[in-house]
Amino acid sequence: MDKHRIEGTKHEIKGNLKEAAGKITGNHAREMSGNLEKNAGKVQKEIGKANDQARKHEDR
Repeated sequence: MDKHRIEGTKHEIKGNLKEAAGKITGNHAREMSGNLEKNAGKVQKEIGKANDQARKHEDR
């Protein structure tokens, strides 16, 4: 499993928590920061999936 998938998942979870905390407290800056981190984590996770697929095809 590519390291980007693991790191992306961490950022996605952390972003979800920040976003939720921002919504609960009414802190729009924290909510937006969490949303950005969550989406960046999703992108990073997809990069990791692509790297895994590339490695899989190299091995053939």
